[in-house]
Amino acid sequence: MLLIEMSFDARALSALDFPRVLSALAERSATTLGAERARALRPSDDAGRIARELDELEDALFGVSLSLGGIQDIRDLHARAGEGRVLAGQELLNAAYSLDGAMTVKRAINANSRGPLRELAVDLGDHSELVRRVLSALDRDGGVRDDASPRLRDLRKRIEPLRGRIRERLAATLDKWADVLQEHIVTIRRDRYVLPVQASRVGQVQGIIVDASATGQTYFVEPAAVTQLNNELTRLILDEEAEVRRILTELSGLLASDAAVPMTLAVIGELDLIAAKARLARDWRLNRPEQVEDGSYDLREVRHPLIENPVANDLALGDTKLLLITGPNMGGKTATIKTLGLAVLMHQCGMYVAAASARLPVVRDVLVDIGDEQSIEASLSTFASHLKHLRYVLRHAAPDTLVLVDELGSGTDPNEGAALAQALIECLLTQDARGVITSHLSPLKLFALETPGLKNASMGFDVDTLAPTYVLQVGQPGRSFALAIAQRMGLPADVLRRAEDLLGPDAGLMERMLEGLERERTDLRAQLDATAAARRDAEAELGRVRQERETLEARRNEMLAEASQKAESLYADAVERVRTLRARAQEDSARPRVMQELRELRVAAQKTRPAPAPREDRGDPIRVGSSVDVPAYNATGQVLELRGDDLVVQLGVMKVGVKRRDVRLKQEAKPQAPKTRGPRFTGTAPTASLKELQLRGMGVEEAVEELRTAILEAHALKETPLRVVHGKGQGVLRRLLRDYLKNDKKVESFHDAEPNQGGHGVTIVNIRR
Repeated sequence: MLLIEMSFDARALSALDFPRVLSALAERSATTLGAERARALRPSDDAGRIARELDELEDALFGVSLSLGGIQDIRDLHARAGEGRVLAGQELLNAAYSLDGAMTVKRAINANSRGPLRELAVDLGDHSELVRRVLSALDRDGGVRDDASPRLRDLRKRIEPLRGRIRERLAATLDKWADVLQEHIVTIRRDRYVLPVQASRVGQVQGIIVDASATGQTYFVEPAAVTQLNNELTRLILDEEAEVRRILTELSGLLASDAAVPMTLAVIGELDLIAAKARLARDWRLNRPEQVEDGSYDLREVRHPLIENPVANDLALGDTKLLLITGPNMGGKTATIKTLGLAVLMHQCGMYVAAASARLPVVRDVLVDIGDEQSIEASLSTFASHLKHLRYVLRHAAPDTLVLVDELGSGTDPNEGAALAQALIECLLTQDARGVITSHLSPLKLFALETPGLKNASMGFDVDTLAPTYVLQVGQPGRSFALAIAQRMGLPADVLRRAEDLLGPDAGLMERMLEGLERERTDLRAQLDATAAARRDAEAELGRVRQERETLEARRNEMLAEASQKAESLYADAVERVRTLRARAQEDSARPRVMQELRELRVAAQKTRPAPAPREDRGDPIRVGSSVDVPAYNATGQVLELRGDDLVVQLGVMKVGVKRRDVRLKQEAKPQAPKTRGPRFTGTAPTASLKELQLRGMGVEEAVEELRTAILEAHALKETPLRVVHGKGQGVLRRLLRDYLKNDKKVESFHDAEPNQGGHGVTIVNIRR
């Protein structure tokens, strides 16, 4: 529960403005316990504890509203009570109110917490007995109540009437002593009722002098008539004070004996710190970082939390171990490295960070060299101070550290500074350190272009306005803009030309190259923006097309449904007419005409009836009628029957049985005509003769009825012969149909078709004319 302080360098934390974050956190604490913890907060490298603290913070943000106002730091009161001291009534009240507030917080957490805070609240103690005793014994001002004990109640009941008797007796003597009194009143001095007597006449009053005024002009005299009563009142008051002290001593002892108080106060401090983190997250619009283990950094729209209206940037380190930021002064380079450093420190303090999203590792240390420092006492220049810090950085840099170096190579000769800076960067890359480095030195820009793990970056700068944009541009080295700024500031042209001459052709080439890169980057950004806009338009158009297609598809389905319903209705009507005509066909005189009409209706009905909707065949592609190659016979045939894994295949005049695995599907058989309630005739036109009747797949009774109807119509229309297709199979349907044909007087003869025309699977029926 308690944060473990790490060995993060205090100078590094200060250089990154981390104490300002802690001050903002302390300002949002509701108790001195929380504020104390906020100011003492330090980063941790325990990944498990950091994750737990982030869970607690999330619980405080979205689960429990922690209200800790009114809870005081009573550690000193508890310690004094433990030393045997008697606490005042108001001090005991403060302790009771604070402990009662802690128990209220515990109840709220248990009722609303999603888990993390509930685990923390387990250590909040139960102080209900202490709170009850204190609140029942003391009033709201800290005074001991009359009913705090029976003895105190009895004493106070006797004191007040006695005071009344004394006042009445003294009031009765005021007129008697009126000429010697300084004032006509009864007063109290040293807890005794007295009369104010003139000093010059005090000898005229029988009684005891209790006190005198500061001027000596008045003596306060207790008349002998009330001395006994005053003595009784004093005794009762002393007994009352003793009883009050006894009660306060008892209550102080209860507080001292409550061993759970220190833990309760520690948990309250921790809860207040979590509540302060939640308030800071809301006020600064912070988001929870994601913890990663690969040592990479990926922050989107990250910003410096202490800068008003900061510019957000994307910042990533991974394959790019070190980012080298170059560019003009006051461009935001230092703010950028502080932004990264603060994000890491806040994350490792269990806080949210100032980024839209953040993926961060847990580092062992943040190694910093930021700012110009001189040490007069140590006789160190700014450059020497930088070297001192860089020595520390190199000594401790590792994959689990973050390196932040500002203005590397500055403070000395540029050439030597560049060489030293390059050597230091090479060393950091060798140590596999991650970090951000800023510099003005041009040689480092070229070094970064050709060094794996090191990448150039710059801060945007508007030459027209001489103002930085504070936008981080990764992949492009920065220009100094010194001459451009000098020109804008009005330096003489001859001075600027001379400066360009002194820079030499190489320096000018570098500036022109960077200027060209900036132009290309700007053009590329414009092209990317245009492409993104075109893509958004295309996606919008695609959405509209999809919506229109869905609308058309829905309309098509509606129309198909309507057409199907209409066709079914027409087909049903046609079938009904066919039945009627069949009945009329029983009359010999009307038979030819009726049969011809029946033919026309049937053909029209078959054309009108909607074809069944195509279905995706999810089963075996080989079916009855499929054409297959049979390698064992080096021939192609048609499947007649399916018998599990066995097939019956017609090979010319032969019918053979083969295994399904021993054949190859050659082509899909044409779909059979839909089954109708009338005989399946095939012909070229409604007026053509009926040549073929398809009965395969029908039951015996249905097939016989279809054959009878076909023979009747053929006989009436004088059409012969009739080709009846019944299939071979086991020959049952063929035999039963032929039994019928033998007994039908309209049949003249019948016989099998030729082998190449169906053989035993087809019967040719000759109709009598």
